[in-house]
Amino acid sequence: MAAVAPVVSDLVDFLNASPTAFHAVDEAKRRLKAAGFAQLSEREEWSGLEPGRKYFFTRNHSTIVAFAIGGKYVAGNGFHVIGAHTDSPCLKLKPVSKVTKGGYLEVGVQTYGGGLWYTWFDRDLTIAGRVITREKRDGGVSYAHKLVRVQEPILRIPTLAIHLDRTISSEGLKINNQSHLVPVLATSIKNEMQKIVGENGPKESSENKNTKHHPLLLQLIAKEANCEPDEICDFELQLCDTQPSAVAGAMKEFIFSGRLDNLCMSFCSLKALIDSTSAEQSLDHESGVRMVALFDHEEVGSDSAQGAGSPAMLDALSRITGSFNSSNSKLLEKAIQRSFLVSADMAHALHPNYMDKHEENHQPKLHGGLVIKHNANQRYATNAVTAFIFREIAERHQLPVQDFVVRNDMGCGSTIGPILASGVGIRTVDIGAPQLSMHSIREMCATDDISHAYEHFKAYFEEFTELDSKVKVDY
Repeated sequence: MAAVAPVVSDLVDFLNASPTAFHAVDEAKRRLKAAGFAQLSEREEWSGLEPGRKYFFTRNHSTIVAFAIGGKYVAGNGFHVIGAHTDSPCLKLKPVSKVTKGGYLEVGVQTYGGGLWYTWFDRDLTIAGRVITREKRDGGVSYAHKLVRVQEPILRIPTLAIHLDRTISSEGLKINNQSHLVPVLATSIKNEMQKIVGENGPKESSENKNTKHHPLLLQLIAKEANCEPDEICDFELQLCDTQPSAVAGAMKEFIFSGRLDNLCMSFCSLKALIDSTSAEQSLDHESGVRMVALFDHEEVGSDSAQGAGSPAMLDALSRITGSFNSSNSKLLEKAIQRSFLVSADMAHALHPNYMDKHEENHQPKLHGGLVIKHNANQRYATNAVTAFIFREIAERHQLPVQDFVVRNDMGCGSTIGPILASGVGIRTVDIGAPQLSMHSIREMCATDDISHAYEHFKAYFEEFTELDSKVKVDY
């Protein structure tokens, strides 16, 4: 049995550190700082950017953009970008989450994205996300942004026993997202017993100030945020599985995990950028800017201040170009036409139990390498030129590549690729590593494809400038 590749173990660590988009950005930020990337603020001027240096910025702490400026970069040169997303389908707590019925304390949630919600039943669940807290400091009040994660399983969405649902075998499971997707936090009687305050019991004064959420829930959150319940001003929290990501299968060839779509591509692109710029001379001969952009809200259409539909990408390209030459406003348009985007989002592997769901000549397989996605109706932004460039890089390194086209009698999903291609005007190829169980609470992909993706992305960063100089289209 082959040993687990270091890049695979590193991915598992990244996944286990990233239960939410906020945590994924925080983990990416930690890795970038350790690799010598300097943090920028979008609220400040970027006048001090230098060739050969590496930078990043975050937006809403759920989107992160990192870039390394080539040693030979001048304003107007291109950007070589890999774009992915940090969010995944999940259940998010409602603004008023307090639900009490049938002798149970429950937590009201809303669906985010197009999840396979039946997979959330009978799982050991917890909560994670961010909290805004009030802090008294130096005689005044300030507000802090904190990430929280309750490690223990505290929630569960129980299924209805088959004895009480005799039609489930013949008609299948029918879920009402409003009524049935309500996790149980505790029983009312145990909660009432807890309120009999002992010496180390909860404080009634802090319990009574917030009627939107169960005091028990607020106590758990406050403990993780290292504050009192009444110091919590607001939060964005979601349910997540407590089962850790793992390398699995009889041959240790799979990764079983939540959020592979799309933290897998986020990780591979981030690691490729870091490793392709880690050597002292790695940027000396680079004339472009190597960039990774990991966006929030892809699963719900990207239309937000931190989604791919926002000006975040264009703002970054503009500010970097302007930092090196602010007198010529036409240089940005030139730079965009010299740029290239790899839109990296997980792809659908052939399912052995549902083989008819794939087009006969386009059946991506696990271990088969990255999948180039095509759609004549522009649900993917790939064209012949962009597919060739990405495929040529693979051939130079003997890396496998696959193709995917959806069946003509099925609808086609989409990615950030068409959004950025049309919004920015950048050449784009849509690709992704193959996986099964997409949008389940527990997905799976192949270990070999992690290595393939990382090597492919790293080669793209290192070799695109030279390859693109040989591709002539609009001349």
